[in-house]
Amino acid sequence: MKLIGTFDMNEIALLIFVGVTYAIMVILPKVLSTELTILSIVWGFTIGVVFDFTIGGGRLDYYRVNDINHYELFDFVYYMLFVPFGYCFNYFYEVLRIRGLFSILYIVVWAGIGIGAQFVFSLLHIITLQNGYKLVHSLPVFLIIQTVTAFIYAYIKNEEQKSKSKENE
Repeated sequence: MKLIGTFDMNEIALLIFVGVTYAIMVILPKVLSTELTILSIVWGFTIGVVFDFTIGGGRLDYYRVNDINHYELFDFVYYMLFVPFGYCFNYFYEVLRIRGLFSILYIVVWAGIGIGAQFVFSLLHIITLQNGYKLVHSLPVFLIIQTVTAFIYAYIKNEEQKSKSKENE
């Protein structure tokens, strides 16, 4: 593993994105329980890295992160962006009180946010699509991830409410 490729605009942009997105996480009022906050952070990072390693590396190798097609320090900085994405998905799911059929619209909107972020990252050469991969190919990936995330969130939120109801009896 090479520590750093070349330090240029994509690394600077990554540092700015990480700084801004983590500042947003800190500034947002706390509405999620500690358990849901931890789950959102761990799930966002884990599922993002799993799909990124599957699609962006290995045999598929559909895109390159940063300057070289091998892992480097700033790839980890890129992966740190999955944390606020996962957190904000669950945060706004709760704040906007998304339920029922609105969940479908919410998931589609977040899939669009993911595609939009990949588009910006492509423009800044944070990711470089290769081997015939196009941004539209990420749409089913985002739809699957966001749908699973919404189901897990709803399940855990429901279990939390049941637990609180039993405590209040």
